[in-house]
Amino acid sequence: MTDAQTTDVPEVTVDELRNALAKGTSVGVLDVRPHDDFEDWHVPGSRHVGGYHALKAGREDVFDDRAIPEDGPVVTVCGAGKTSRTAARRLREQGVEAYSLQGGLRAWTVAWNAATRYVPDAEIVQLRRTGKGCLSYLIGSGEEALVIDPALSPEVYEEQASDRGWTITAVLDTHVHADHLSRARRLSEATGASLYLPTQDRVSFAHRSLDDGDEVAVGDAMLRAVHTPGHTPESTSYRLGENALFTGDTLFLNGVGRPDLDAGPEEGRRKARRLYSSLQRLAQLSDEITVLPGHASEPVPFDGEVVGAPMGDVKRQVEALQWSEDRFVDTVTERVPPTPPNHETVIARNETGDWPDDETIVDLEAGGNRCAVG
Repeated sequence: MTDAQTTDVPEVTVDELRNALAKGTSVGVLDVRPHDDFEDWHVPGSRHVGGYHALKAGREDVFDDRAIPEDGPVVTVCGAGKTSRTAARRLREQGVEAYSLQGGLRAWTVAWNAATRYVPDAEIVQLRRTGKGCLSYLIGSGEEALVIDPALSPEVYEEQASDRGWTITAVLDTHVHADHLSRARRLSEATGASLYLPTQDRVSFAHRSLDDGDEVAVGDAMLRAVHTPGHTPESTSYRLGENALFTGDTLFLNGVGRPDLDAGPEEGRRKARRLYSSLQRLAQLSDEITVLPGHASEPVPFDGEVVGAPMGDVKRQVEALQWSEDRFVDTVTERVPPTPPNHETVIARNETGDWPDDETIVDLEAGGNRCAVG
């Protein structure tokens, strides 16, 4: 970690902190935001110390009665990287080796880490956008690879594939996303890989359509489309033999997809019924098949452990899978979380494929995902 040249308070970038956490470097991450903001989303492994309003008010005794780690450097975090600079300054005045996270949680939204799972004929690399909970997948077999639901810059997938001797030949989305900008079209253009989307009439750019039962080969492995409408009309899961099921935003490890976006009350109930049928279809698969969802409900730690579980465990964990259809519809439509910020703009961008400038991307994707109903 080095002192930035353009500020009187040393800062670390998102990449520097991400790399430090990925390597297991001893660094304490101190979140100074209000408690509710911390509970909504935070850096994995960070500790809430608060003091936000006191720091804004210029108080110098903010950390006098707070336990601060003394066995290594600390990184202070706030929403946009301004109040955390004040916090780092106060801590340095007390002799603590403190740095501020440049750009705060707003910039951290693109931070990522990875985990790997081996299955017969394939290797699955789960790329976790820990700052937002987005989960995407690089699946390699032989010398080929495909990517499902890319949510990071194309360079990340290209580098991960190159390191393993793979060429990306196909890119797929499970549905038209509402909480983040899909990188599928950009990754396809960068690599020359074929772009696949579930059959729908929403997007206006060139792609190959996948109907229920269609297959996409990758090396010695085969991915089969399983149409699972409900979260969106086109939502599709992808099944990798008897080993893995990529469920997008249809089924999570502790909840199900929300059916209400872009739908009034009655349409939301109709979508919920379609979602119920889709979930019942998935629940009929083998209890041993691993469910690999499109999102996590909390920050994904830098632990190398894949976010996934056998279908049998998911059926026991997700109570909604045991309900009658009427109870499911009533309960799911009542429990939907707040609407994702900027979702209409994000959907429009994902339908046209138009890519905004970098500053706009950060604004559009700010905050954790809100795709699940628990």
